[in-house]
Amino acid sequence: MTNIAERESDLSKAQDDLKRRLSTGMSGAVSDEEISHARDAVKSAQAALEAARQQLGANRALTANTSVDKHPDVEASAARVRDAYLAYSRTTLPAPVTGYIAQRTVQVGQRVSPGTPLMSVVPLDQVWVDANFKEWQLRHIRIGQPVELTADVYGARVVYHGKVVGFTPGTGSALALLPAQNATGNWIKVVQRLPVRIEIPPAELEKHPLRVGLSMVVDVDVKDPPGDDPATQATSTYKTDVFAKYGDEADAAIARIIADNE
Repeated sequence: MTNIAERESDLSKAQDDLKRRLSTGMSGAVSDEEISHARDAVKSAQAALEAARQQLGANRALTANTSVDKHPDVEASAARVRDAYLAYSRTTLPAPVTGYIAQRTVQVGQRVSPGTPLMSVVPLDQVWVDANFKEWQLRHIRIGQPVELTADVYGARVVYHGKVVGFTPGTGSALALLPAQNATGNWIKVVQRLPVRIEIPPAELEKHPLRVGLSMVVDVDVKDPPGDDPATQATSTYKTDVFAKYGDEADAAIARIIADNE
């Protein structure tokens, strides 16, 4: 509306200038060229006023029945505020899981490049056991079967109660960095071992924490197999929501800004 008022004022001024020149032009005080320039100024002011009215109509069409928070300009500004908030939040690096730092490769004051591994975080409340069973022992093992485990660090007095959740798709020798190759043609059967993943309840890990790489004694109850064969793989359920709060905090800040200026 302000833009239209300015253009109407410019048009009114140009029309007044043209009238004055026309009234004095009869006596020869004003040249025909100056009168022609005054007419051009009136036409230019009329065109500018029409363009401002059309722009107002387009803006009204975009914002008709639109609330303040859904206004296109407000949404564009909110997107810029959200990007700036996220960029500021990412100056702090949160750990995606709760655990312990292992294999730290960075020191205080060291300059690092994007993508450089800094450390490993081991979530000790989500550890699992890889039990290396022999081939003939896998005959009756199925996913979901109950498992009893004991750790050498605690002895037989602490018994963990887990379950089978998955099987590795290959033996340790087949998935090794340099698999053994029999190039001589002589073959001697060697019993292979297949890692079987066993999940331990977090409540038991909280009472008796374990460390990565410890030795475990595993006893699988195969008397009542649930029915899933070893080819079935359990889907990993590990996830983190540590980064979700950044988006929520940015949205709350934007809502507060809109409410303060509405």
